[in-house]
Parts: sequence; C-alpha cells; structure tokens
Amino acid sequence: MPERLITPLIVIALLLGTLLALRSTNSSSVTPVPVSSVAALTPDTVPLVTGDEPITEIFTRAGCAVCHTVPGIPGADGRVGPPLLLGTTGPARLADPAYRGHAKTVHDYVIESVIDPGVFVVPGYPAGTMPIWYGAKLSALALEKIAAYLERQGVTVAQ
Repeated sequence: MPERLITPLIVIALLLGTLLALRSTNSSSVTPVPVSSVAALTPDTVPLVTGDEPITEIFTRAGCAVCHTVPGIPGADGRVGPPLLLGTTGPARLADPAYRGHAKTVHDYVIESVIDPGVFVVPGYPAGTMPIWYGAKLSALALEKIAAYLERQGVTVAQ
C-alpha cells in the first residue's frame, strides 16, 4: 500500500476510535474518557503558534512536520503532504493552469495555502487533506515567518 494512503488511514482509524470513545461516554455504565486522553487531531488540540518561537518550534508546534517534509526542521519528514521546497516548487505552482488563487509571489502563495488550502492542491496529493482551520490557529507573525522560511527552501545560490 503506498505511503500516502497509510497516514490518512491511520488518521481515520484514530478519528473513528475517538468517535466511539466519545459515544460510549454517553452510556451511564461506562466511565467517561477525559478529552485530553483521546488521541485525535482537532482544532482544539493544535497549539496556537504566536510567531515568537524559534522557526523549528513554529513548524513543530503547528504540526507541519507531521504531514510535510521541511528541510532544516528535525523530524519534519511527513509524506501526507508535498515536501515544502517552495523556493524551487513555488514558481511552478503559481504558473500551473490549475492554480486558482490570487498570490503573485511564493511568499504570498505559502500564506494563501495555509489560510485557504483548497485553492491549489499539488498534483499527486489528495484534496481536502490540509485542515482548513490551520490559518486560524497561527498568528500573522507565525505565518510570515513560515512563508519567509519556506520561500527560501530548495533554492541554491550560484557561486
């Protein structure tokens, strides 16, 4: 089974397990499961990132590393979403005829992709995977730092 299918299946299994656990808390014969012990990715469980943190912590706390490979970020080797080499891939995405967004720069494309991830889905990756609420969980400063970092990734400087 391709790696891109395994992670969404695990997430679905966790969500189903969570739903069953929450459903069983309505039964008087079962001891309620504290929400903090249920392993599910929901907007309430993603920590708010202010942008005051170091860049590594921003990516880690925001959860980017779970789904994406991000150069220079330890542990950011996710395979659900595309590798974040936007310095290299960003211009091609902006020029892609399937791109329906309004960004004119890679920097703006990164921000747009977090705030409105359905505007452009990278070919080869499933639509609807990037949570639409991520933009609401990150401050403007955090988004700016993420965009500034990602627009430099993959770019090599000629010597």
